[in-house]
Amino acid sequence: MKARYDCSKCPGYCCSYPRIGVTERDIARLARHFEIPVERARERFTYRYASDGKEERILRHRKDDVFASVCRFLDPKTRRCGVYEARPTVCRQYPHGSRCGYYEFLKFERVQQGDDEFIPSA
Repeated sequence: MKARYDCSKCPGYCCSYPRIGVTERDIARLARHFEIPVERARERFTYRYASDGKEERILRHRKDDVFASVCRFLDPKTRRCGVYEARPTVCRQYPHGSRCGYYEFLKFERVQQGDDEFIPSA
């Protein structure tokens, strides 16, 4: 399946998801990337989140000029992943197909606004 989206033209919508889940394998990958112990990576990059009786590890966020907050690894200038080679599995698999809803929305809005750089805000 050929991808019908171009992440280089997106401001990182998927990185603004409030919950970006990570596995122990993802944390170990980040630890290797930063050459730090796994426990230090777990503390530094993630936190435990509980909802509806379920618990998960999610990536920490930071404030952002485009969105309220984004994944701590999204580079604010380039709007690209700062740990691309070590990114979590969920990021590697996104958007699970040949199309990205965010990209489709972005293309539509840019056509409507007549501005190839337009970024819709929440």
